[in-house]
Amino acid sequence: MKRIALIAHDGKKPEMVSFVLQNKQVLRKAQLFATGTTGKHIEDTGLSVIKLMSGPLGGDAQIASMVAAKEVDCVIFFRDPLDKHPHEPDVQMLMRLCDVHNIPLATNPATAKMILLGLFEVN
Repeated sequence: MKRIALIAHDGKKPEMVSFVLQNKQVLRKAQLFATGTTGKHIEDTGLSVIKLMSGPLGGDAQIASMVAAKEVDCVIFFRDPLDKHPHEPDVQMLMRLCDVHNIPLATNPATAKMILLGLFEVN
């Protein structure tokens, strides 16, 4: 079973919910992990998700740890590049670890869709 981490900054949570709803049938086949509030929004779509801490409280770092341990197959992180975030160092660490450990990282819906296609239709 594929393991997918889902994160969305506050301004991108509606975009994440829309993405999840559009890709619900594919995402049902995966084990989903999400940071706190994003996880609650995903649960509201009817999907099962393992919720971690809120991003600013350490959830981004928890997912970064999972990336380093190869416990996720991809990360979908809808970032809000136009807003400041107090936990930006954790965000940068997560992105760096995805690169270091060769874990696919999507920061927008178009890239996320391509990753899902690769995970579930090519393999």
